[in-house]
Amino acid sequence: MKGILIRRVKPEDRSEWLRMRLSLWPENSTVEMLAEIDEILALGDAECPVFVAQRAETGLGGFLEGGTRKYGEGCETGPVGYIEGWYVDEDLRREGVGALLVRAMEAWAREQGLTEIASDTWLDNQISITAHLSLGYVEMERLVHFAKKL
Repeated sequence: MKGILIRRVKPEDRSEWLRMRLSLWPENSTVEMLAEIDEILALGDAECPVFVAQRAETGLGGFLEGGTRKYGEGCETGPVGYIEGWYVDEDLRREGVGALLVRAMEAWAREQGLTEIASDTWLDNQISITAHLSLGYVEMERLVHFAKKL
């Protein structure tokens, strides 16, 4: 996409990354998010790759946080690459920015010798479901999680 560069996150991206993370996960506090960002930066690319969409002139417009998991629902191998968080600013959605971020994560997973990648989203997040399907991901199952305080 013209005017967008996909690159690895840098420590100086912290404030824009925080803004986008809070948009994706608004139930979390700024303090929690900053602690997670610092932890991810400390772990580095080998464990927690983070790709950002750099706008030509106005800062960041999206990010994808990835990693590996022992397994992914519907996958036949393990470990697998995993998309942990994926966000694109509203004004860049449906422009191919999300696809570029996913392709960067898939390339990272291949570089790690992985042969499968997985992801998840909320049952009611039809935008994310549609985006995944358009990029060749296959829905494997739907879950409802339960908990009870004791």
